[in-house]
Amino acid sequence: MKIKRFILTLLLIISTTGMISPELEEGMYPLSEIQKVDLVKAGLKITPKDIYDPEGISLIDALVKVGGCTGSFVSDQGLIITNHHCAFRAINMASSPENNHLENGFLAADKSNEIPARGYKCRITESYEDVSDIILDAVEGVDDLAERKKLISRKMSELGEKYSDKENSIEAQVSEMFAGQSYVLFKYRIIEDVRLVYAPPRAIGEFGGESDNWIWPRHTGDFTFMRAYVAPDGSSAPYAEDNVPFKPKKYLKVNPNGVEEGDFVFILGYPGRTYRHQPSQFLEWQYNYMLPYVSELYEWMIDLIEDVSSGDEAMQLKYASTIKGYANTMKNYKGKIKGIRTIQLIEKKQSEEELLKQFVYNNKELNDKYGMLFDEIENVSQNQFKIAEALLWFNRFPRVSGLMNVGDFLVRSAIEKEKPDEERSFSFRDANIESAKRRVEGSFELLNEDVEFNVLVKMFEDALGFDESNRITAIDEIFNDDEFDIEGYVEYLLLNTKLKNKDEFEKLFELTYSELLETSDPLIKLILMLNVQDERLEHEVNRIEGAFSRLMPQLAEVKRIYNNTSFIPDANGTLRLTYGYVKGYTPADAVYYSPISSLNGVIEKSYMEGDYTLPEKVYELYNQKDFGQFYNKKLGSVPVSILYNLDTTGGNSGSPILNAYGELIGVNFDRAYEATINDYAWNESYSRSIGVDIRYVLWITQKLGGADYILTELGI
Repeated sequence: MKIKRFILTLLLIISTTGMISPELEEGMYPLSEIQKVDLVKAGLKITPKDIYDPEGISLIDALVKVGGCTGSFVSDQGLIITNHHCAFRAINMASSPENNHLENGFLAADKSNEIPARGYKCRITESYEDVSDIILDAVEGVDDLAERKKLISRKMSELGEKYSDKENSIEAQVSEMFAGQSYVLFKYRIIEDVRLVYAPPRAIGEFGGESDNWIWPRHTGDFTFMRAYVAPDGSSAPYAEDNVPFKPKKYLKVNPNGVEEGDFVFILGYPGRTYRHQPSQFLEWQYNYMLPYVSELYEWMIDLIEDVSSGDEAMQLKYASTIKGYANTMKNYKGKIKGIRTIQLIEKKQSEEELLKQFVYNNKELNDKYGMLFDEIENVSQNQFKIAEALLWFNRFPRVSGLMNVGDFLVRSAIEKEKPDEERSFSFRDANIESAKRRVEGSFELLNEDVEFNVLVKMFEDALGFDESNRITAIDEIFNDDEFDIEGYVEYLLLNTKLKNKDEFEKLFELTYSELLETSDPLIKLILMLNVQDERLEHEVNRIEGAFSRLMPQLAEVKRIYNNTSFIPDANGTLRLTYGYVKGYTPADAVYYSPISSLNGVIEKSYMEGDYTLPEKVYELYNQKDFGQFYNKKLGSVPVSILYNLDTTGGNSGSPILNAYGELIGVNFDRAYEATINDYAWNESYSRSIGVDIRYVLWITQKLGGADYILTELGI
């Protein structure tokens, strides 16, 4: 089924916000809005219909979601290009100390040697349509805010299940475009067999490591080639030797000539979450609670794992993806904290809201309708602030402790199984429980007693330090004596729990909730105690989110009336377009960053070693001036990374960077440090995204990787 219903998408948004201004540069545009932007005036040399054609095949048909990132088909044989960091987990899982593809790189000599990307699937957008009326009808007349939130979530899940077609590998999902206001049903084609084709060595794909992460100038070859496979009849199937390469409707043409400063470029992709239409109180929540708590916890986790794994190559390899994920989030969150503070974003939001208040108060009709809006938002936010520490503690504990993750899933599963299937949380429904269980069982591969011991001790100590409104009652009950030995208690838990054993977990998974209550396992008993408060917090969160789902549409309407203009729905993991130019910027006084880095900079940085270590062959190629057709006279070198003023966020990793003719000239992978606050606010002066130049991709693939056949497949 082709994408025929984009025109119906966001009808509610269009009717309430009007036309999008062609001058507006900020924006991750839903594809239904492309016709309202003058892309040709901006520099596009093809027609907008070449990008998105609701009645035919267009560039969006070359897009794919893979590994939580974006990728794009670049040949008629299902070849996909995405980021190295997006494929990192697959490369990591395929590696061992004896055959370390992560460190050494991987190249399949031919298709028969391509190896499975374990846990990876492709999602290709097939269609979408507006289902706002169906969702909102389900909560018509419902005043209980927690119940309203549950009913909306349930109806979204019901529609997703109703329109999914497993026989034809179609997965349907409802996405919220504007909270409490508009909802869209997306249908995705799922491809289950994804394989690794070529991944450069880690020293290329992660060059600069965490030292350069979120920093410009960048010199990272952040790319990997993968391939999608299907059964011989074209249907989706798990890995099998007789599967054949998937033939996409469309694939991107690679332009080996790259771009120059000032060139028009655009990106198609699946950006994750942005929060630009949230009130100032949301930024306060982020700045004062969530961002510092998570970044500090993850920094602590990185130090712990590195300390425990010191000298143990097998353990270091096993935890490589975990550390990379923690480090990426930690630095991103610290950048957000700095950005919010530097540009005084909370204060700016508050000033804007004060103008909105006065606008409402000075208009009788608006005051009658929205006069209490700002007080209500403040009251709901204060309720959220009061439980912030406890909420974050419960939320993150299973993410940093494998044992807590396994145990929490076990208890929740037992509770959910007592409900009718349609009333269960999505992951615990009969159709989904086995796949959810398999994901949780991945925790057993990372269980390490030293790590678990230190994590449990820290989390218990943290809980004991919370203020009165955030007390963790189960921890208080256990440690009711100031002299209680926390470390001794944790040793007791680890010694006596069965949750460390996967076979025992399988047996426990079959127990009912009543049977779990009778267990003698001390860790399960603790989790059962914690779950009582966790469920109360979950109810409170549902009530808070239900209130926001009622208030946010009102705030959006007030903004629309006040500004007499439109705005674009926040990114939510669905297909978007953003456009702009290859462009440098000034991050500080008397500093200007030009927008294209080169191989010269790679070599210069390499002498610092550490995160900048290079394969010896790169020096040989550089000294021999073996640059092939990818040398740029203006730079006097091979271009490596490019900088541009497009509007991107997480999920845009791996997005194709396209030139004015819709040709692939790079792969997006990061933002500049100042742009980590893109999630909350975009500004042309500092919002810059970073991609690997296609010329460096091709040079590395051919000269370092020796993968000439890939260039041939790309038509180079």
